[in-house]
Amino acid sequence: MKMLLTPGPISTTDTVKRAMLADYGTWDSDYLKLTEKVRSQLVAVANGNANYASILLQGSGTYAVEATLGSAIPKQGAVLLLAINGAYGQRMAEIADYLSIPHINVVFEDTEVIDPAQILKAAADHPEITHFAMVHCETTTGILNPIEAIIPNLAAQGIVTIVDAMSSFGGVPLNVVNLGVDYVISSANKCLQGEPGIGFVIAKQTTIAKTRGNARSLALDLFDQYDTFEKHPGKWRFTSPTQVLAALAEALQELKAEGGVQVRYQRYITNQRSLSAGMATLGYEPLLDATAQSPIITTFRYPDADFDFQNFYDFLKKHDFLIYPGKLTEIDSFRVGNIGAVYETDIARFLSIVKQYDGATVAKKLVK
Repeated sequence: MKMLLTPGPISTTDTVKRAMLADYGTWDSDYLKLTEKVRSQLVAVANGNANYASILLQGSGTYAVEATLGSAIPKQGAVLLLAINGAYGQRMAEIADYLSIPHINVVFEDTEVIDPAQILKAAADHPEITHFAMVHCETTTGILNPIEAIIPNLAAQGIVTIVDAMSSFGGVPLNVVNLGVDYVISSANKCLQGEPGIGFVIAKQTTIAKTRGNARSLALDLFDQYDTFEKHPGKWRFTSPTQVLAALAEALQELKAEGGVQVRYQRYITNQRSLSAGMATLGYEPLLDATAQSPIITTFRYPDADFDFQNFYDFLKKHDFLIYPGKLTEIDSFRVGNIGAVYETDIARFLSIVKQYDGATVAKKLVK
């Protein structure tokens, strides 16, 4: 079986996979209760309280991002401020363009952590700003952005705040109450270690209650989805991914059994540090400084000008490991995920395969 060293989808436990083997009726009371249990557990993972609710959506995480931007922001009299330091921040800007949402972008280098001072200055320079969005863990590089130094300051100014926590939710500690954040977006198949097919939003109820009629889409109307869940507990507006929900319910139980987010966070940190140290001894330099590095995914520079990524990828795949190519245009790189049902022993095994590849590559060069 292949091990996914990627930022999602990720390798899941056998028990999460087995949870998808049963069929469910979407009107059945047991399924409705399961949906409500998952909604409640997601708020708990975010350290939320009764002021917050989770809204489940069919589809990938990007569906949830588009639903949030398209529903949270009014069609008139609103301006979005975006902090961007990678492809997923840029994707939010692209969504805003598609939805005709006026937006001001503060753009940083892909290897640069978002600077709170520059964001606060942009907000001060543009009093017309009503909403703000940023990515927590930018998986273009694996960088972790300082939401704690940005979101509370903007929230205190009455700006509606949106955090894309796609690759960090459930794997990096987060407290929505302390942040005062209005929307946090993620999906089942990242640090929660579920399967692809469900995106979700943790929303402040007083904020989302004001958004009726904002949506630019029927299927991605976040308010209507929220309103339906609140009026008819457990009932999705449209056909839900029943087996994926069952897998997510199991994954949430396994997160609790592991000891919660803090314990999982430490496991991911251990994975990442072991990976970085081991790859460095093999001549693979991490792209980011350790102070900016998240425990989610690590980007490595090509070791030399002759490095053949496809050949490297195929060798790893032959030995049951899948990784990601780089997502940078100016730096030749590849990415290795540290999340999912992955442990330090798996990282050690991966490093041994990379060492084998290096040895085989050197041998081929000597023959030539």
